[in-house]
Amino acid sequence: MCRWLAYSGTPQLLDTILYRPSHSLIDQSLHSRLGVETTNGDGFGIGWYAQEHLDSPALFREIGPAWNNRNLREVAGHVRSPLFFAHIRASTGTAVQQTNCHPFRHGRWMWMHNGAIEDFHLMRRELAMLVDPALYSAIEGSTDSETMFYLALTLGLDKDPPGAVARMVGVVERSGRNHGVRHPMQMTIAVSNGERLWAFRYSTEGASRSLFYSTRVDALRKLHPDIGFLREVSDDTRLIVSEPLGDLPGAWHEVPESTYGVVHAGADEMHPFTPEPA
Repeated sequence: MCRWLAYSGTPQLLDTILYRPSHSLIDQSLHSRLGVETTNGDGFGIGWYAQEHLDSPALFREIGPAWNNRNLREVAGHVRSPLFFAHIRASTGTAVQQTNCHPFRHGRWMWMHNGAIEDFHLMRRELAMLVDPALYSAIEGSTDSETMFYLALTLGLDKDPPGAVARMVGVVERSGRNHGVRHPMQMTIAVSNGERLWAFRYSTEGASRSLFYSTRVDALRKLHPDIGFLREVSDDTRLIVSEPLGDLPGAWHEVPESTYGVVHAGADEMHPFTPEPA
């Protein structure tokens, strides 16, 4: 499986979030505490929106491990963004290649995933044939994660992100049942259009991979008035992570099972997540 984080809020150097916390994502690439694997070394990727180009995210992806990549360290120390994704990969069977590294991008949309479609090889052709032909040629890799992204785009991601993801999961579970797969879907997903960030936690068996969100900044300031970072960021700054970036008391809350959340300026929302027939 994989580990990931999504940040939204006051523009920050990527280095501040990727490297500086005590249990940063870079540390998790070697010493994950809650993942299926301790080591996540099958590639990495970062994607970010610049304030001048919120409709066109940038990507940097490599096939080597994140913990010793000098180029990642260089980029992270010079790129500042109000909304960015970072992902470290542990392959579930598909090739270790750049086009299989997350995040994935199409137009203004970014997508990353932890989990798997169980027995994806049985469903791969059927699911691929359901992708809009106008989108199909944009698929570059061979992962279940990218197929999920393009199915969601096909099913209305641009107009209704929660509904599109629910319909995508419905399609995957229907295909899984048709192939005798008992628990087809395992997912935590982050998706953004540069203005809002959506995060989903769901699995067919009801035992999803870990996912956490950060406490409101104003509440954290009261708990920890001595932490300078909290004085520098806005109240609507949020982090969503596969596992906490440190042990700061009161800083993290687990996303409930079968739930999705929305992060946008001025408000957060959390709702139940249920797959829909497509």
